[in-house]
Amino acid sequence: MTTTAPAKAAAPPATSANTLAGTRTLIRFALRRDRVRLPVWILALFLGTVMTANNYKTLYADPEDRANVVKTMDSPAGLAMSGPRHYLDDYNFGSMLGHQMLGFMAVLVGLMSVLIITRHTRAEEETGRAELVRSTVVGRHAHLAAAVSVAVLANLVLALLLAFGLSGLGIEGIDTAGSLLYGFAHAAVGIVFAAVAAITAQITSHARGASGMALAVIGAAYVLRAAGDSGSSEALSWLSPIGWAQRTYPYVDNDWWPLLLCLALAAACAATGFVLSTRRDVGAGLRPEKLGSPVGSDALTTPLGFALRLHRGMLIGFGSGLLLMGAMYGSILGDAEDMLKDIDEIQEALDRIGGSSIAESFASMVMVVITVVAAVYVVMAALRPRAEETAGRAEPLLATGLSRGRWVGSHLAVAMGGGTLVLLLAGIGFGASGAASTGDGAMFPKLVGAALAYAPALWVTVGVAVVLFGWFPRASAAAWVVPVYAFVVGYLGQILQFPDWMNNLSPFGHVPQLPAASMNWTPMLLLAAVAAGLVWLGLEGFRRRDLETK
Repeated sequence: MTTTAPAKAAAPPATSANTLAGTRTLIRFALRRDRVRLPVWILALFLGTVMTANNYKTLYADPEDRANVVKTMDSPAGLAMSGPRHYLDDYNFGSMLGHQMLGFMAVLVGLMSVLIITRHTRAEEETGRAELVRSTVVGRHAHLAAAVSVAVLANLVLALLLAFGLSGLGIEGIDTAGSLLYGFAHAAVGIVFAAVAAITAQITSHARGASGMALAVIGAAYVLRAAGDSGSSEALSWLSPIGWAQRTYPYVDNDWWPLLLCLALAAACAATGFVLSTRRDVGAGLRPEKLGSPVGSDALTTPLGFALRLHRGMLIGFGSGLLLMGAMYGSILGDAEDMLKDIDEIQEALDRIGGSSIAESFASMVMVVITVVAAVYVVMAALRPRAEETAGRAEPLLATGLSRGRWVGSHLAVAMGGGTLVLLLAGIGFGASGAASTGDGAMFPKLVGAALAYAPALWVTVGVAVVLFGWFPRASAAAWVVPVYAFVVGYLGQILQFPDWMNNLSPFGHVPQLPAASMNWTPMLLLAAVAAGLVWLGLEGFRRRDLETK
């Protein structure tokens, strides 16, 4: 008697239901993980906008003040830094907010959205958690769908906060209809860049690479917008989602239709991201890894060379960005006196800084902004050992003859040296462009020196990060307080006249404000000594504590 085995049932075809299985659970999990991060982002963007709108009432209280701003903004450099000329036709407080803030805030909203996507997709795959989660009843598209949903939700919450918060200020020209459009213009741009990150997360196998490519798209969008608005070719602005958002003209025309372009592009990019995710394995990227040399270079056998290789992409990105940022600020240096001479509050801040000319005083104020961006780089670089530790990559390295001090020290050397390098590049861009716009060749060495003067303050920032990493590793993210506080008290504080003791709490507040002020080496040497002490203290803490293992 023979028997036949029963035929196996065919596997059910993949459907949208099972490819998205577990999405709601992952959304709740992502919101739980970001219960602090997202509110901080949203509240910072909201409060920054509301404070700026309130300050406009003080800075430009009289119609004559706003008329003077129109004259100074109606130049290629002014329009490149702000937005399209049409806002200038009726420059009330609302149109001023849309003109000067929308493009700048769109970059920050895009940054928030990109980080949300990469954190909950590519970073999960890079650490191996995504593979573990997908071994359960979780669909192929659930991770990406959850990340996109969280990004959309964060942008919508920000949009509603801006809409109701701004309309409730009772400021002339800032009405409910314009505020609603202003808020949703932010959300539309944020959703576009979230969808762009959904694509870049499929291309590379590394979270930093995915974020870097998406941030490069944001930078390109801003440059296209600036080039188009400056008058070279308005068509360039229509190639940028930031340009679309600005051309809704909130508080002026209140045109909603450009947001449809944002939503169409976001839908196309998100759909592309989902399709591309089916063309690769979990943990891999569409772009194949380059085959390394059969023989490793001698530099990679040293801790410093290996750390430099790990930081190379981020260092190149920040260096290029700060070079461009310095050149953009330098291009308006020649118009600084005309732009700012009729704004009493800023004029008072420049008078307190000193300097032989408005251009020098304005350059000193702008240098704070450039330095804060460089501080963002050094915090990211100084916290890289923490990322290596939590990912489990530090343990096998330290199991060899490599000491803890040499391992962390190599990353700190790259952070300090790299921070000094990006300051130098920013100074070169600022100095070359500033010298050209003012017609004063002496501005080049002055601005390069002014940028490098902030290097000891950057080293102190690295020291704070390594102390937190060494003694309180779970609180390492608190190192971000240093650049944020430096921007608030160092830049906004000069305009809003914060007390001096607040500025003294920041390492950047002790740097001579070159080129307006004269050089003073004493605080520079003290900052360098403090940085050395903090680094030593942090290394001691890391030597004494247990290593986080996997």
